[in-house]
Amino acid sequence: MISKSVVVDTNLIFSALIPKASKIREILFESNMTFFAPNFLITEIYKHKEKLIKNSKLDESEFYLYFNGIIEKIQFVPIDFISIESRQKAYELCNDIDIKDTPFIALTIDLNLPIWTGDKKLKDGLRTKGFNDFFKE
Repeated sequence: MISKSVVVDTNLIFSALIPKASKIREILFESNMTFFAPNFLITEIYKHKEKLIKNSKLDESEFYLYFNGIIEKIQFVPIDFISIESRQKAYELCNDIDIKDTPFIALTIDLNLPIWTGDKKLKDGLRTKGFNDFFKE
């Protein structure tokens, strides 16, 4: 597999924590790709931890084992390291789709990388605005 870099969003990491998403986990754990995300991703995972544990059918220790393995594969970028221009452009793209996706799209723009997401609403909304920089696994 060719080395490639992508931005991952919370939706994708949620999917990676659910057993049926083994292909996503396989790419995260076994590829030589580089993954980026804003620090906000960690907050989102912890905010939904109980629901994720329930839906994943993992016990808490298994959940943390997977979660720790996943976050070790991601290079986290503080939002302050993303240019104001990229944040503004991302806000304009995301504000009427889902404001919580703004940091991920800002990082995508700033690093000039595709975003890997399973969020159909986000993809469809961004495509209508001319944004098509999505990773296809």
